[in-house]
Amino acid sequence: MPPVVVIAGRANVGKSTLFNRLAGRRTALVADTPGVTRDRREAEAMLRGRTVRLVDTAGLEEAPPTSLARRMHAAAAAAVAQADLVLFTIDARAGVTPADAHFAAWLRRQGRPVLLVANKTEGRAGAAAALEAFSLGLGEPLAVSAEHGEGIADLMREIADRLPEAARAANAEEDGEGATRPLRLAIVGRPNAGKSTLVNRLLGEERLLTGPEPGITRDAITVRLHDADGTAFELVDTAGLRRRARVVEALEKLSVSSAIEALKMAEVAVLAVDAAEGLHDQDLQIARLIEREGRACVLALTKWDAVTDRPGRLRALNDRLEISLAQLKGLAVVPLSALTGEGMAKLLPAVRQAHAVWNTRVPTGALNRWFEQALARHPPPLVDRRRLKLRYVTQPKARPPTFVVFGTRAEMTPEDYRRYLANSLRETFALPGTPLRLQFRGTDNPFAPA
Repeated sequence: MPPVVVIAGRANVGKSTLFNRLAGRRTALVADTPGVTRDRREAEAMLRGRTVRLVDTAGLEEAPPTSLARRMHAAAAAAVAQADLVLFTIDARAGVTPADAHFAAWLRRQGRPVLLVANKTEGRAGAAAALEAFSLGLGEPLAVSAEHGEGIADLMREIADRLPEAARAANAEEDGEGATRPLRLAIVGRPNAGKSTLVNRLLGEERLLTGPEPGITRDAITVRLHDADGTAFELVDTAGLRRRARVVEALEKLSVSSAIEALKMAEVAVLAVDAAEGLHDQDLQIARLIEREGRACVLALTKWDAVTDRPGRLRALNDRLEISLAQLKGLAVVPLSALTGEGMAKLLPAVRQAHAVWNTRVPTGALNRWFEQALARHPPPLVDRRRLKLRYVTQPKARPPTFVVFGTRAEMTPEDYRRYLANSLRETFALPGTPLRLQFRGTDNPFAPA
């Protein structure tokens, strides 16, 4: 495993901006509002020829034991406990605050290597203010400006030089090994549907912040998981998706954009639906978004332990899916409770099955035999008093399964006949619950007048 470099400090000192700068891409949300980062966010980065695992943490602050801020502090402390190097970041423009001094003393007690970083030092005043950080007793501060990129090259060199020797050796061994690509799995749904609790149950640890407050997760958080049969997963926990009309704050717009981007990069999406509340219109909108993006989908009925009439709830949900989500006919539904663990053993097998269907390739011979039978059973309709001549079908790609029908004026095929072919295709080749792309392309008539 690559050495772990944790960025810590109080709120709004530019930790996420520094994280993005070191990672070489904008992965963490950045805003002027303090406390944007809540969960630990991780990314691999190459610093002076060495692969490291960067960890962005929530702002350190003292708070009551049961508050959200206290849970954020505990998550940051857990990250520091696993660090090979801690980048303690302060705001040079604000100077050394009592909170900085308090958390610097706390860091010294943790027994982890610490590199003091004075951020926001652009200009002469900032560089001079960085010297004040000597008073923290953490050694010489390194002056940088994460926003403008000043001092970042020196910071990368210092991080590489401070890596423990054991971590360097392990890093070199891993660089020589070929790693299998993990299955990228996005957990999406409405706010407070139990997405983070679901991820924590899969991981077997309290990795993500959870609680009764809706909208705790703001950023798309990626974590790694290996299940019992050795399959590697890259789980992405996302912010809750509300109706577009209700999303008015700039920070929530950034969160929604991050969630949608994570969905676009995923292979399989688990749509978390609160079983106690039932299937809402917004759940269906998210499912349609998954279908439009061409991702495989599994529906997880969370909080199943809170449902009393379970057979009735399942019947109502299946009826609603049959009527309102016909484009994902046969969608896998997994009732579960992340709180008690009930039904959790069925989720990852359903994900692997959905992924396998999403990757299906149908042999050309079998595909055209089905096509001949489908045309014989229901011939193409008349269009402008002339019958369509559909000649053959092929599958140019999978992920999702995509089929192209060729024939004279094939592009004029009516929508109801397209649905007939898609449903027949899904049933014949066992493609339940996955998006299908059925395209129609006309061929030129060589005898038509020029």
